[in-house]
Amino acid sequence: MSTAFIDLRSDTVTLPTDAMRRAMATAEVGDDVYGEDPTINRLEQSAAEVFEREAAIFLPSGTMGNQIAIKVHTKPGQEIVCEERGHIFNYEMAMLAWFSGCMVRPIASPKGILTWSMIEPKIAGPTYYLAQTGLISMENTHNMAGGTVTPVENVVEICREAHKRKLPVHLDGARIFNAAVALGRPVAEITREFDSVMFCLSKGLGAPVGSMLVGSKEFIAAARATRKALGGGMRQAGILAAAGLIALEEGPKRLHEDHANAKLLAEGLAQIPGIKIDVATVETNIVIFDVSSTGKTSNEIIAELKQRGVICGSVNPKLIRFVTHMNVSREQCKQALAALETVCGAKAHA
Repeated sequence: MSTAFIDLRSDTVTLPTDAMRRAMATAEVGDDVYGEDPTINRLEQSAAEVFEREAAIFLPSGTMGNQIAIKVHTKPGQEIVCEERGHIFNYEMAMLAWFSGCMVRPIASPKGILTWSMIEPKIAGPTYYLAQTGLISMENTHNMAGGTVTPVENVVEICREAHKRKLPVHLDGARIFNAAVALGRPVAEITREFDSVMFCLSKGLGAPVGSMLVGSKEFIAAARATRKALGGGMRQAGILAAAGLIALEEGPKRLHEDHANAKLLAEGLAQIPGIKIDVATVETNIVIFDVSSTGKTSNEIIAELKQRGVICGSVNPKLIRFVTHMNVSREQCKQALAALETVCGAKAHA
């Protein structure tokens, strides 16, 4: 996509920094399937240290990370409890059914934030003809709820109550560093109770590709075998891991800028006639807003915005999503608001 566009589709569209490109060009590599790629080994060790876990594994994508975790934690025929807008349920091609033979027991929550009181009634009783609960999966931040952050006290209660029932809990933490910045707490602290955590290097942290899965040594050993079954043996992928190391070290330091830009967008959107948004729910870098009162569908507005140099995504015919990231400046966010005001027939801000 041309750099002439203000690209608010996702934080996956970021370009590698000059430092990442230099590191990739000079990366020391080896065969990772043999465990011989030193750069991947350093990345995995660094990720494990940051999350205060025993081990970690480098993966091509967050979807692969989530699906590996599901496969390792569950047995065919079990249910997975998750929020109804969860990524594993809606955007991973039903792989939890294809690959793991599981089904979902979805829970609706107003802001995408689960509580134990919501989950407990959904856990199957010990009746032989009921699909048994095999895993609880949470998402933090919650993408389709608008980047909302799950409070740590919710996590602690859910994980501890689940563990009493011998149920594992996985975190889809694609944007967990955004949650950590919003909470002002280290990622290790806010994820300690989970049995496994997946996080993306290629979203807000800015790497060109890659995600990580962290957990116990035993869990990661099983994950490594499962990664191979999915075709995830990447050989000399230290070229990619080199960028991931920089993303892991440097990326979290600037996420507060994305959050501030998202809040700027939300506050501006709230002033545009026909736009509905709850500014208070915008906690990180995702902004979802309702355009149903403009008289136009989301796709119609998106098409008109593109003509004015702004590209973004549709959630459904009523909702549009903006995502801020390191390649969109504060000034560009203001320009995007002005373009949207024009599209909606409102007078642009002075």
